[in-house]
Parts: sequence; C-alpha cells; structure tokens
Amino acid sequence: MSKKMTRDATPAHPGEAGFSNSDPSIAIGNFPWYEMVWRSLRGDFTPLAPPQGGYGAFAKTWSVPVDLGRIAQRQLSPVVTWLGHVSILLQVGGLNVLTDPTLADFAGPYGRFGAPRMVPAPLATGALPPIDVLLISHNHFDHLCEATIAAMVAAGQRPQIFVPLGLKAWFDARHIPNVTEMDWWDHVDVLNDREGRALAAPVRIHFTPAQHWSRRTPFDTNQSLWGGYMVACQLGRPKPWRFLFPGDTGYSADFKAIRKRVGAVDFLALPIGAYLPRDFMKSMHVNPADAVQLMLDLEARQAMGVHWGTFKLTQESFDQPPRDLATALQARGIAPEQVWLLRHGETRAIDV
Repeated sequence: MSKKMTRDATPAHPGEAGFSNSDPSIAIGNFPWYEMVWRSLRGDFTPLAPPQGGYGAFAKTWSVPVDLGRIAQRQLSPVVTWLGHVSILLQVGGLNVLTDPTLADFAGPYGRFGAPRMVPAPLATGALPPIDVLLISHNHFDHLCEATIAAMVAAGQRPQIFVPLGLKAWFDARHIPNVTEMDWWDHVDVLNDREGRALAAPVRIHFTPAQHWSRRTPFDTNQSLWGGYMVACQLGRPKPWRFLFPGDTGYSADFKAIRKRVGAVDFLALPIGAYLPRDFMKSMHVNPADAVQLMLDLEARQAMGVHWGTFKLTQESFDQPPRDLATALQARGIAPEQVWLLRHGETRAIDV
C-alpha cells in the first residue's frame, strides 16, 4: 500500500522516552499495587448488577448477525459496522478500515484471561473482509488484543497498521510488518488499497490527542503513546467527510483543539461506557455527560456509541450507559437519534 507520512511542524513528543497528557498535571497509570488489589476486592472492575433480564437476554437484544455479503463489498460512501466494544469496521473511499479489533472471549493476555466478554463476537476473525488499514489507539488489552491480531495474521490479513509512538516494537517482536508509528497531529495520506489499486477518493488519517495512559506489563507504564484517529475522505464534497475514533479518553481540552486544528466531525465513535466508579475513572474515561460535551466540542453531526455493553470492565451495569446517555442528551437539548446505539454486528450507511 502506498502512503505519504507528514510530521507536524512542532512534534508533540520530540525524543521522549515516556509519555504524558497534553495537560501534564493529569498523570494516570502509576497506581500503587495495593490500591489495585483493594479496588479489585471492592468490585470496582466488575458490574455491581447484571443488566435487566440477565446477560443472555442483553446479548440477544443487542446483537444481530453480521451481513457478510454487505461488508464484503467495498464502499465509496461511508458504511459502519459495530463489532462490539471499540471495534468498528469503517468502509469508505474504497478502503476497509478497522479500529482496535477485540474479538476474543476475554480482554486480557492472549484473549484467555482478564475481563470476560458477555456478548459474543458477532463474527469470527477469519470472516472479516480484507482490511486495508488497521488503527490501534493504545496499548491496553481491550484495545490491542493479541489473540485477535494473531488470528488476523493467520487468516492472511496484511493491512497497513498505524500505531502510537512506542508501540511498533510490539508488532516487530511478532514479525508483523507494515507498521507506522504516529505522534499527535501527524497525518498520513493513504493512496491505494492493500492490493495496490489507486483510491477513487483520497483518504487522510490524522493521529489526534486524548487524555489517557498505556500499560501492558508492570514495567511499561506510559512507555507508548495513546490517542485517536481522524479519517478524512474527500468524497467529491467541497470539504472532506471526517470520522473520528477518539480511542479511550477522559474529558479534556483536546477535543476543542481537534476541532480547531483539523475540522468539525461528521461522524464520531463516541465512548459512553466504563465510567464507574467515578473517583477512579473520571480522568481516563468519559461518562455519558462528558461524552455529550465532547461531541459538542467537536461539532459532531452524528455519532455512534462505543466502549459499552461488551466486556465486564467497570461498575456500571451493561444497560446503564444508554439510560445515562439519554439523560445527558435531554439535558443538552440534543435529539436522541443524534447518537446511534447499534447492536453488535449491525451495519449502517452514514448520510454524507
């Protein structure tokens, strides 16, 4: 695949070995081991109650079979499929773009340990269409899933992979090629699909800041960067059509900066879950009220809820984020249909 990489004129992290947020006073990740043990015993990392009717009923309500024939077709105008949690198949401009694929049964080492998946993955990794671009937001198990990546490689996938600074080494150690590291505000122009065919509509990928942290082992806290990705596609319009996948984030001034530097967002993957207990999660995960403010900061025209209803990660029940989101939207006078709540496996065309 042909691409053209452009660094920002003033790099956000020139030669830095460790990474921090744009507001350096918000330092996340160096939690004492005894605090994590205490929180685990207290139940901070599992829902306090099951969803109404139980997990089986929730999974049945919030899942549909993937339309494999539909996603097998390349698309010029944008089409999105939710694969659960933050895994999104975006098809636009003739490209198949996949974000943070986590299709394993657990969000943890090798997909066998950690937070259990309570809604089955809507498709097997081998059923994915040819992926041209793979976007990895940061080095946490529920975003960089080794089992899913290994299954993609075994299935013959060979996408161009974009990762934050410091994360290429993880792929190098597994002999996975075509990996490009990005700093905040860098952008890449993707010129061809994975087969070398020139794109009918140019696609530009920006790496954008977020307020979060990274860690995979006790020894690599914040040794790789974190962030989100804006995918901009011309689509024959005066201005590019813009999709933002913000990754994991707490609320910060980063989103006003993204709007100012890159432009308003047409379609936003809006994180609405994994927000309780608030004393621990506030700095790293927005709650629905924060998410609505984030959407307003970006002047997002349309959004879809992500980062909810898949893995047992935090205290809120699986069916609480939609209720809290409805309250937050009503409080700001925003129509509920401005934020889609797709079912796992659901595909929708996006109006441009």
